[in-house]
Amino acid sequence: MTHVFEHRSFLPTTAEAMTAFHAQPRAFSILTPPPIFLQVLRDDRTSLTDGELEFRLWFGPIPIHWLARHEPGPIETSFIDRQLEGPMAVWEHQHIFKPVTGGVELIDHITLEHKPGLQGVFARLFFDGFPLRFLFIYRHLRTRLALRNTK
Repeated sequence: MTHVFEHRSFLPTTAEAMTAFHAQPRAFSILTPPPIFLQVLRDDRTSLTDGELEFRLWFGPIPIHWLARHEPGPIETSFIDRQLEGPMAVWEHQHIFKPVTGGVELIDHITLEHKPGLQGVFARLFFDGFPLRFLFIYRHLRTRLALRNTK
């Protein structure tokens, strides 16, 4: 069953600063909370809106392989990463940097569906409910800290 997760925050910065932060090579590592370890296997992206990123997330001794295609998002200041291979049946993550008065509304909009069986049970433990909410609270906090004083 497909469902939608969304997390929003206001940040006193610009859409240009948000884009620049997300485009830097270390952004994904900065946004990955401990104790998860990120291992980039291949990064063929030419921009946030074009290319593929292959990586492994280590949850302790458990590796999760992921291949995502980056593509344009719903507005000019956005991008999508779409899982091509990985733990989910469906994962489309829209990163939206919506300019608003005094800053930017950071919107993470995810359409997701779990695989059936044991793989789906495992994915639910890390990519649903409270763990998913915690991940995006962490990511928005880290983004806020990285972009303070960039308005």
